[in-house]
Amino acid sequence: MTAASDPALQTGDNAAALRADELRERATLLGMSVPALLIVGVIVFIPVGWLFWLSFTDGDQLSLTHYRRIADITHARIFWQTFEISALVTVLALLLGYPLAYLMSQLSPRWAGICLIFVLVPFWTSLLVRTYAWMVLLQRRGLVNQTLMDLGIIDMPLRLVYNYTGTVIGMLHIMLPFMILPLYAALRTVDMNYMRAAANLGASPLRAFWTVFFPLSMPGVIAGSLLVFILSLGFYVTPALLGGGRVMMVSMKIQQDAGLYFDWGAASALGVALLVITLGIFWVLSRFMRIERLYGGR
Repeated sequence: MTAASDPALQTGDNAAALRADELRERATLLGMSVPALLIVGVIVFIPVGWLFWLSFTDGDQLSLTHYRRIADITHARIFWQTFEISALVTVLALLLGYPLAYLMSQLSPRWAGICLIFVLVPFWTSLLVRTYAWMVLLQRRGLVNQTLMDLGIIDMPLRLVYNYTGTVIGMLHIMLPFMILPLYAALRTVDMNYMRAAANLGASPLRAFWTVFFPLSMPGVIAGSLLVFILSLGFYVTPALLGGGRVMMVSMKIQQDAGLYFDWGAASALGVALLVITLGIFWVLSRFMRIERLYGGR
């Protein structure tokens, strides 16, 4: 029997050829990715690294002065308010966005597309314009207060702007589409045959939803919640305008230190501290929630 007619040798040659093709394909993909990686490195990592370095320097020497300066009660309150507002906006966006995403997932593709257009409409308007629109709507003689007074629900105008309430309302309106889109994408993939099977086994619609449908939608819940929470941590325009100076978030303090006091070291230390705290929270959550398993990880 010749080597050319030996099945074992032919199988080995085919496997070696497939491995070589795979290596060539990976090398080609890596070569195509190098320009993008270089651009990301220049645009993202170099400025972040520079700010990280500034946070540990005072003049021409290494120092922890900026971190000791932000370790006071004032900065602690700013960090607490930032995470509190971000968490509240995330929870409210989930409570409001989940029913709408569920409804859209049960509609026909045509009507779901129409609803999706209305969800995306806010993206067609500038964030600054939407924030000023809320300032007009929520002021003492604005549309909201005037309507409530005309209906006899309230006797005096409510304080809905230039405070904590106005900040949450404005951020919630802007963040809601970022919650709905991941939820809708996840809910559309849930096989409704599971719900029918639960019903055939005697489960009520509510029990079937909580025990079957909701667990299957957790990837969308987690993706939307993380997206909204992370974006809310860095909000500046909306809390600056709707907060009226009574609401101070970390992004606003960073801008104040860098733009008003020209203290780039203090601003960099705040940014690094916010990043570290956020990563720490996500690490703790990942230890308890096992997020990777929801996406099919092992």
